[in-house]
Amino acid sequence: MTGDTVLGTVLDVLAAVLLLSGVALTVLAGIGMLRLPDVLTRMHAQTKPAVLGILLILAGVAAAERQSGLTGTLLIVAAFQVITAPVGAHMIGRAAHGTAATARQTMVRDDLAGRDARGQQQRDARSRQEPDAGSP
Repeated sequence: MTGDTVLGTVLDVLAAVLLLSGVALTVLAGIGMLRLPDVLTRMHAQTKPAVLGILLILAGVAAAERQSGLTGTLLIVAAFQVITAPVGAHMIGRAAHGTAATARQTMVRDDLAGRDARGQQQRDARSRQEPDAGSP
């Protein structure tokens, strides 16, 4: 065996392990989306294992194909996934926080208490009642 065939075999095995690991994490994320009770826990299942699963799949494709142009494209896709998934999850969580889709009885701590739509209405009502100190 030459060095190129050994390296090729090692990269093929590495690609297979990365792809299978990524698929397993992505499937677990999908199962979590179906099994978990409310939006906030589903959001957690959707972001963490799904993003890691996609990154492992992209790394597996890069190891299998071994083309620099494709690897650059996969790096860009990975960067966008890492940047956009947490932002999307944050927006979904903020939107769902004030609705009945969240199980408030299971929350240990609510950092957004008073900042949801009801809290905003209360703050608006208070600001209308209190005169502005800087106005004549």
